[in-house]
Amino acid sequence: IPSVSSIVPESCLLIVVGLLVGGLIKGVGEKPPILKSEIFFLFLLPPIILDAGYFLPLRQFTENLGTILIFAVVGTLWNAFFLGGLMYAVCQIGGTGLNHIGLLANLLFGSIISAVDPVAVLAVFEEIHINELLHILVFGESLLNDAVTVVLYHLFEEFANFEQVTIIDIILGFLSFFVVSLGGVFVGVIYGVIAAFTSRFTSHIRVIEPLFVFLYSYMAYLSAELFHLSGIMALIASGVVMRPYVEANISHKSHTTIKYFLKMWSSVSETLIFIFLGVSTVAGHHYWNWTFVISTLLFCLIARVLGVLGLTWFINKFRIVKLTPKDQFIIAYGGLRGAIAFSLCYLLDYEHFNMRDMFLTAIITVIFFTVFVQGMTIRPLVDLLAVKKKQESKRSINEEIHTQFLDHLLTGIEDICGHYGHHHWKDKLNRFNKKYVKKCLIAGERSKEPQLIAFYHKMEMKQAIEMVESGGMAKIPSAVSTVSMQNIQPKILPVERALPALSKDKEEEIRKILRNNLQKTRQRLRSYNRHTLVADPYEEAWNQMVLRRQKVRQLEQKMNNYLTVPAHKVDSPTMSRARIGSDPLAYEPKADSENLPIITIDPASPQSPESVDLANEEPKGSDHVSSSPEEDEEGLVMRPKEPSSPGTDDVFTPGTSDSPSNQRMLRCLSDPGPRPEPEEGEPFIPKGQ
Repeated sequence: IPSVSSIVPESCLLIVVGLLVGGLIKGVGEKPPILKSEIFFLFLLPPIILDAGYFLPLRQFTENLGTILIFAVVGTLWNAFFLGGLMYAVCQIGGTGLNHIGLLANLLFGSIISAVDPVAVLAVFEEIHINELLHILVFGESLLNDAVTVVLYHLFEEFANFEQVTIIDIILGFLSFFVVSLGGVFVGVIYGVIAAFTSRFTSHIRVIEPLFVFLYSYMAYLSAELFHLSGIMALIASGVVMRPYVEANISHKSHTTIKYFLKMWSSVSETLIFIFLGVSTVAGHHYWNWTFVISTLLFCLIARVLGVLGLTWFINKFRIVKLTPKDQFIIAYGGLRGAIAFSLCYLLDYEHFNMRDMFLTAIITVIFFTVFVQGMTIRPLVDLLAVKKKQESKRSINEEIHTQFLDHLLTGIEDICGHYGHHHWKDKLNRFNKKYVKKCLIAGERSKEPQLIAFYHKMEMKQAIEMVESGGMAKIPSAVSTVSMQNIQPKILPVERALPALSKDKEEEIRKILRNNLQKTRQRLRSYNRHTLVADPYEEAWNQMVLRRQKVRQLEQKMNNYLTVPAHKVDSPTMSRARIGSDPLAYEPKADSENLPIITIDPASPQSPESVDLANEEPKGSDHVSSSPEEDEEGLVMRPKEPSSPGTDDVFTPGTSDSPSNQRMLRCLSDPGPRPEPEEGEPFIPKGQ
């Protein structure tokens, strides 16, 4: 029923099925089965965690590891103590029926209910296709908070049996967190390395290759649980460590088997967990207390919201990509509780914790509220807030090259700055992995293969499989290697290829070019910064040259200020603007302007009347007559400079107009001083003049 499944998450529907089945069993007079904690922790939980750990998006996980750890450790501790403390206050105020519940019992309850559940998060978040950042933050938190939950659970369970808790017990409890978390990771890494090493020698018996992955992973989980370490962290560590080496060694058929078997196994476990949760709700003994249940639900939501807001405010000070208010809302809203809390509560000893039934009732209420209400409303809220969705895109060689290039670039920048950050340690780890680990754990030539070529092989194989499955064998590119094709090419007659076939030599030459040019490993240089630079022997000479050039320029500027160079015939800026403002054809120098008076102005004091004298001015009563009445009214006319002959020097050969008085006149006209602005639309030089 697509209309139902698009609104209600699968986990909710499975719980409803469980409730119906449990009610049916109870209706016919039988006792419904209860989800026992041993079955849950030993058989149902490991497949889900192994599937999540083996296919963990490692790049996003490592880039956001700091944020995930803060949410997982500090956030879970805050939730546990905040919730436990407030519930203890409620028990003291709440009257009869709650007074007997002490502080340690409430803190134990807080530690059980505070952890985000990976099974519930996976079930809901995979359906809404949220972007990779938010998915890895919430899911990573749900995986890594297991260590905190295990430590707090065992700690408060032990403390409840003590007559008196000393400071030494509290310090040991704090140290046990590091033992549990790091011990779980250590156990997982050991089994992951053993699994990778074993897969080196399975080339002659491919059938049992998938078995080693499941066997060693499960042994890592059991070994961790045996010593009360974090089994979930052991499973994640083993899956992450073994995957790159195992996939390089095993055949393609084994890889497909592992992938689909893990998906199927985790899906079956998830289905059984939610169905049994519904059945156990009907079958279990319940003790309903309104005050306790409603307070638990309310304080769970308040603690989650306050924790996310406070931690994000702190985290955003150090993050480059800040978490927006929308992201914070989704992280707070995505804190779903599930079957882990139910199973941990079911494990409590009834003799020491006689309030276990009330705890179970409150936990089931919180689980149902988070899974049904938050799980059903998170998808419409994601659409309403326009939160970025996951973009399904196939990775390409181009993207891989650019990713590696940026990694190398950022590592180089960190080296230059002398700052040993995330990229520096990642580069060191990659170099160590390539130099030592790959040679031990990967068989044959694949151990020396660059990352880019390995990625090319993987893409090539994927493309070939898609072609074979779609029946498009004629379209397979000739570059598909024989290694990739050996397990998938059916025994049919050779089909003529659509693309021209490359010779083996040519193919090998292309691969060699790729190996040599695309993936040259950066040689390690001594880290340096601006304080420890080696002195450059040529640096002093360069400085002297720069100083000399500066002095020469200053001298040239001073010379230009003091020396007078004859003006060229190029118009001054003022005259040029005047021409542009008026009709350019209207301004033409008059041919007959010999006898007009020339005003000589002393530039030192252009305003003084003494500095103005009329040179070459004809007396009033002279015999000179103007050629036309219009020329009398023309006033001053600028004389154009005569063009020089080809053999003469423009600048240093004095001409007729190069007398000092003419030069002064030109200077004056080039900078005539303040004058009233012309009216808007009126040309600077009237037309026809």
